[in-house]
Amino acid sequence: MIVRRRGQTLQHTPRRRGVSGPEDMTGRRGTAGRRDRGRLAPWLVAALATASWSAYAVTQWRLYESPSWDLGIFTQLAQAYARFEAPIVTIKGEGFNLLGDHFHPLLVLLGPPYALFPSGLTLLLVQALLFGLSAVPLTSVARELLGPRLGVASGLAYALSWGLASAVAVQFHEIAFAVPLLAASLAAYLRRRWWVCAAWSAPLVFVKEDLGLTVLALGLVLWWHARQRRVGAALAAWGAAWFMVTILVILPALNPLGGYDYYDRLAAGEESDGLTALLELVAHTLTPATKYLTLGLLVLAAGVVGVRSPLLWLMVPTLGWRFAGNVEHYWGWEWHYSAVLMPIAAAALIDGARAQTGRTLLGGLQQPLPAQLTRAAVAVAAATTLIMGLTGPMARLAEADTWAGSGRADAAAAAMARVDPGSDVETDIYLMAYLVPRAQVYWYGNPGTGTDDVVANPAPDHLVLDASRREWTMEIPDAAALAEWRHPGTSYSVVFDRAGYQVAERLD
Repeated sequence: MIVRRRGQTLQHTPRRRGVSGPEDMTGRRGTAGRRDRGRLAPWLVAALATASWSAYAVTQWRLYESPSWDLGIFTQLAQAYARFEAPIVTIKGEGFNLLGDHFHPLLVLLGPPYALFPSGLTLLLVQALLFGLSAVPLTSVARELLGPRLGVASGLAYALSWGLASAVAVQFHEIAFAVPLLAASLAAYLRRRWWVCAAWSAPLVFVKEDLGLTVLALGLVLWWHARQRRVGAALAAWGAAWFMVTILVILPALNPLGGYDYYDRLAAGEESDGLTALLELVAHTLTPATKYLTLGLLVLAAGVVGVRSPLLWLMVPTLGWRFAGNVEHYWGWEWHYSAVLMPIAAAALIDGARAQTGRTLLGGLQQPLPAQLTRAAVAVAAATTLIMGLTGPMARLAEADTWAGSGRADAAAAAMARVDPGSDVETDIYLMAYLVPRAQVYWYGNPGTGTDDVVANPAPDHLVLDASRREWTMEIPDAAALAEWRHPGTSYSVVFDRAGYQVAERLD
């Protein structure tokens, strides 16, 4: 190329394609390296979270800890799906279809991993993976909107948050599938990819019936705050329709008792009517103080600035049924009920700091926060995760006794070995999930034979109990006597009694 300047001729030789000078090569390589690290960062956050949750799950499984009976229930469901059968879960009662308890057809995805690794531990590791993967979209969008460092910090604050930790501590629940779906949906919302947001949230109605209300709320936020009328209306209608269909049609049709089992979980107004019942319900919803602690922790998880975001409306359905309920586990932060709120809190933090959607919680216009306040918001969320991690269930991983193992593990394994493969076994919650791959498991708290209950347990071949955590009346001396009391006309004998574990075997 020839350039004439004040009578002079300057000749410039163009660079050949693919050839760069030393400075250009350094700059390009540096940019490429940063880009590669940027793409990798969300996956590293996910890997750390998955490893942490997996370590806790494996430790808990090895110690024979069973904080609830849900792992046994969902293990039996996964076993049925692995066999291409309906999810008949005898732990809930003879012939009980679990789709009549809660509506979660998406759990059919548990069938393939369980078929490969038939164990309750498989479900725990699947949940750990799902929770870990949910950090990828939220960390990625946080890096885009808050910057690389704050993005990774907020991603870690979410990935190791107290709501997810509490869910891991009480083992598997269906909401494990809701968490990554919500995370992906809200990341799309923050990127203003409205139809992608709707597509990721739509399957939530197949995870649990109440999540139809969360989908409805997201649709209304899209319609009102984001001014996306078509996609918002479509999503809201989808969520509302599935909620009504599942509550009024599907669950009663599949439930052996012909109804929805959770209507009686509303606390107040059961013995009142009219205005009195409404006032009682409101009073109960606003008390006790445990509920305000839960709200405070959610605000902190959202870095406080999250209260500016309209995404906070998505918490209302879940908090509504929890706080109106008469079950104390619903109110606090310790169980799995806050897991679905963690992606919402993380997305609200990002939206509240950067005002990507341009709307406040009440619909007004908002501006992005100053950089100092954004850093402070991320610091609040990260500090909340750190403090809750040091004082919550995950702190056990730092205790030497946790890794020492259970002194009763050999006795537990020996007790289960006395159960004939394929036989019917009644048990308490402590070895329930462990026994599912070996036998047809029933919960000993269900009605026994001789009752007219439609889901009564048949007389089992074995009764397996952890007698050291005795839950039956002191007037019954052992597992054999308990089995004979529950199933009149049968005879049992204790064939195993070691370290508190008892196995009674049917004689006739």
